[in-house]
Amino acid sequence: MFNKKKEERNVWLVIEKNTYGYTNNETFTVAKKAYSNEEAIGYKVALDNLNDRDNQSYFIATDVENATNEVIKFHNEKVANDNK
Repeated sequence: MFNKKKEERNVWLVIEKNTYGYTNNETFTVAKKAYSNEEAIGYKVALDNLNDRDNQSYFIATDVENATNEVIKFHNEKVANDNK
């Protein structure tokens, strides 16, 4: 009765990368989430076209677990450094 199979969907993340200062401090943020490769590419192209900053770039993360772990790692490092 309650055994409905959960629909599995692939997720692509468009990640925004910002580089600050001469020490190349980097921050990563999930800019958009897409459910197809074509949708992710469309988001990335649109964000690239709107981007007017030299220190900002975008890339598509196809391995969600690794991308999420990297975002979490950099976030935790930033929080730790801000609290010193």
